[in-house]
Amino acid sequence: MKNATLPPLRVDSALRSAAESVLREGETLSGFVLEAVRLNIERRQAQREFIARGLLAREEARATGDYVSAEDMLARLDASLARARSKQASGAQ
Repeated sequence: MKNATLPPLRVDSALRSAAESVLREGETLSGFVLEAVRLNIERRQAQREFIARGLLAREEARATGDYVSAEDMLARLDASLARARSKQASGAQ
């Protein structure tokens, strides 16, 4: 695979200093920028997939008329959170 480059970025000195101040030992500014780009690509892809799943679920619900009320969903989420907290509390002892 042939390598390519990203466009050079002009930033103010404060932003560059802030980025340099958080570099880990042995990490370069270029490596930091590359990691940031990769992470943002992954985040945006995950967001796109999440939205696509939500839109598909909406269309399926419209087609079937099978909806879950907000109250039921919130109750399920509350129960799930309570179980997770209980599990975490019992594991912490």
